[in-house]
Amino acid sequence: MPAKGKHRRTRTGPISRGILAAGTGGAVLALPLIGATGANAAEQAAPAAKPAAQSAPAAAKSTPKTYSVVAGDYLAKIAAEKKIKGGWQKLYKDNREVVGGNPSLIQPGMKLTLGAKASGSAEAAPSKATPSKAAPSEAKPAAPAEKAAAPAEKTAATASTESGTSEASASGYAAPVENPNVTTQYRASGASWSSGYHTGSDFQAASGTSVRSIGPGTVVSAGWSGSYGNEVVIQHSDGMYSQYAHLSSLEVSAGQTVSGGQQIGLSGSTGNSTGPHLHFEVRTGPSYGSDVDPIAYLRSHGVSI
Repeated sequence: MPAKGKHRRTRTGPISRGILAAGTGGAVLALPLIGATGANAAEQAAPAAKPAAQSAPAAAKSTPKTYSVVAGDYLAKIAAEKKIKGGWQKLYKDNREVVGGNPSLIQPGMKLTLGAKASGSAEAAPSKATPSKAAPSEAKPAAPAEKAAAPAEKTAATASTESGTSEASASGYAAPVENPNVTTQYRASGASWSSGYHTGSDFQAASGTSVRSIGPGTVVSAGWSGSYGNEVVIQHSDGMYSQYAHLSSLEVSAGQTVSGGQQIGLSGSTGNSTGPHLHFEVRTGPSYGSDVDPIAYLRSHGVSI
């Protein structure tokens, strides 16, 4: 019988210690295996995330830039300012459905796509992002059709310019519009004009009528000019200036050399105007207030009006 106040400690046999040691060893060995397995899984999952990150630049590149037309804009000007490869012809080709059949008739507020096709641009973009090789083959047949249409327009514009040039061939000068018909004479009096009289001659011209330079010279300015709307001012070889106002669109820019009869824009009703017509002035200087009789000037250069 054991002594009072003492407890006997139970002995642990070698088999029990072996089991505990094995269990403990098993736990120690199991931990590194689990950690290694998790690390390998993380390494294998990481490369899978990279393609998703790389797809972001591709999506950004496929989004085309847009430009909103403002008063005084024309395709050649926009193409030059935005550095469009292919010039205004490429800009017009990409935005043909927005602009319409006449590249000279662009209106403020139009949304032009820069560097990508505007016609169905929202639908065309996803097809390019798809890694299918069929998309390029579908886009290529459409290009020749558009290129075929462009020469037809150029031919019409060339014919118009050539007809104007032929009229100006004798003296180098021509009327600002074909079949000129003066509707408001120079120096006509009235409260409609700030000077109290008409400083030029108004020619009958429906919106979109070809407006031509009356003679050879250099474009001094081309753009928006307040009450005159879209205007072009040209300095001629004799030192005189001609002005063409209320245009719907412009086809020349400052510093450009033009010939007599060359188309410089299209008539319209921009600025302070009651309806489509061409306001035409001849001046001794480039600015308002230096006007002379425009009809007398044209006649002095052999133009019959």
